[in-house]
Amino acid sequence: MSEPFGTPSPTRHRRRPLRRALVAVLGTLALAAAAATAATPPASASAPTPPSGWTQVFLDDFNGPAGSGVDTADWQYDTGTSYPGGAANWGTGEVETMTAGTSNVALDGNGDLLITPRRDAGGNWTSGRIETNRTDFRPPVGGKLRVEARIQMPNVTGAAAKGYWPAFWMLGAPYRGNYQNWPGVGELDIMENVQGLNTDWATMHCGTNPGGPCNETSGIGSSTSCTGTTCQSGFHTYAMEWDRSTSPEEIRFSLDGVDFHTVKANQVDATTWANATDHGFFVILNVAMGGGFPAAFGGGPDGGTEPGHPMVVDYVQVLQSSGGGGGTTPPPSGNRDAYGAIQAESYDGQSGVIPETTTDTGGGQDIGSLANGDWALYRGVDFGSTAAHQFYARVASGAANGVSGLVEIRLDSRSNAPVGSFAVANTGGWQSWRTVPANIGPVTGTHDVYLTFTSGQSADFVNVNWFNFGH
Repeated sequence: MSEPFGTPSPTRHRRRPLRRALVAVLGTLALAAAAATAATPPASASAPTPPSGWTQVFLDDFNGPAGSGVDTADWQYDTGTSYPGGAANWGTGEVETMTAGTSNVALDGNGDLLITPRRDAGGNWTSGRIETNRTDFRPPVGGKLRVEARIQMPNVTGAAAKGYWPAFWMLGAPYRGNYQNWPGVGELDIMENVQGLNTDWATMHCGTNPGGPCNETSGIGSSTSCTGTTCQSGFHTYAMEWDRSTSPEEIRFSLDGVDFHTVKANQVDATTWANATDHGFFVILNVAMGGGFPAAFGGGPDGGTEPGHPMVVDYVQVLQSSGGGGGTTPPPSGNRDAYGAIQAESYDGQSGVIPETTTDTGGGQDIGSLANGDWALYRGVDFGSTAAHQFYARVASGAANGVSGLVEIRLDSRSNAPVGSFAVANTGGWQSWRTVPANIGPVTGTHDVYLTFTSGQSADFVNVNWFNFGH
């Protein structure tokens, strides 16, 4: 991460209140003590530390009490048999009804997510499908994006597995709220499996349906087998790496770190590729029952299919590397990607801002001591030709009760009205981080972006680690 453009003005420089410093120190000591006294590692592995040059922009380790649902700050449930106004049976012919109930979607208390198909006495199937609230996962210009999960597929095989269709995949952001523009907006299937086979399928969907440049409805796909343990009997790591540092750019799919399928931009025409990739994506986890894919391998579910076998997800994480492989180095002034993570400490100008070391995932620095009237400037943020409608910021606050404020987004001048904002108060500590979304007015083109901080009190009310935008 770059050194700050300047240092806080002596007349505005504020030191942390003693209480805030003590909170940070005590929190660090508590974490160290917990690590020192832990007798055994958790039942599930944690997401690996990002390699050098990569920044973690999303993580869910699915830690929480057994029987609890997913964190709705990160995920939303898809329920019923279709999106509102979308194709019936999720457009695939699957037969289950998706629910938000913990019998179908729940944490196991050991750091895993369970998505479990169930069948009632009447033979009706239910299951679970969740997708990230964020729709802005994409590589920065000249950089890379890696989306991965450690998953054990439903541990059922043979006739008992007929109709099972677990998946870990992504859809292009323009699909959300439209539901009629598939496959043109792009779909990246990182892991699909059917019928309990020891096979991992990876596919890119794009173009037009049926047929078209991407061979729909099959898409551009390939498959491989799990080794060591089968896909059903053990955990494996499924990943997609989208590389915009190559020419042509390419999307690679891997199993346990070994690439087995690559789709390059020059495999289709430029318009098809741009329509499928010139935007962010959101992540989906689900277990379907029945539909077109299982039908190609014998059909189901039927009376011999066993319900109750979950897909077990240890973690999902999204990593980003900037151009040249330096995930900790911000792009040069005038060439920032609005849809990649913009590190808050990489500002081009500021007032009242103090960079500091963060304990947030990925490490590095955040900006702190932010109070009423403070601001930070980020020059040359490129929003492209498709309007951004969302803003996300990674924030933390240890503000006292009754102290809160607004994080505002202004374009080109601090005197311009905000295009969007969100309120923040105490999050549990100055290093207790959460990603907060906000709607913004539509923005296209290239702009200087100001983060401004407004409060009815003079006290510090927020820290910021990074921010970005979405469609």
